[in-house]
Amino acid sequence: MSTNNRSSFVYVTYIRTTPEKLWSALTDQQFIRQYWFDMTIQCAWEKGAPWTMAFPDGRLADSGEIREIDPPRRMVIKWQHEWKPELKAEGPSLCTIELEPQDKAVKLTITHEIERPEAQLITAVSGGWPRIVSNLKSLLETGQVVMTEK
Repeated sequence: MSTNNRSSFVYVTYIRTTPEKLWSALTDQQFIRQYWFDMTIQCAWEKGAPWTMAFPDGRLADSGEIREIDPPRRMVIKWQHEWKPELKAEGPSLCTIELEPQDKAVKLTITHEIERPEAQLITAVSGGWPRIVSNLKSLLETGQVVMTEK
């Protein structure tokens, strides 16, 4: 979706869990690997902390910095794609993750945006986020992921 000079993708789902458990699932390195196709995320999860994501073989996939963090409600990550030259050339994006309690579930909203019209990065994440979040939701609700390969 493009508006003026910005492209964005918004994904919303509801997960039967608590905000605290969902926050832990989003920030615990070992848990992340289970639903994010064995990717490794390194971060201290505090404002200004560097953030990196690496493939299982150790190659850097993405990097960035925690811009805002308010556990267990919201975090904003400055996100730089690192491995596909055409996506890296588009520059950094922002990924905002918001958790909102809803009855016996948590509303999870992920907004990924970049200051560039018709961004290829947004096209790429619009295919990736649904797969990742589906795995996360299934893992938290049933103990198993839906997909094991990217």
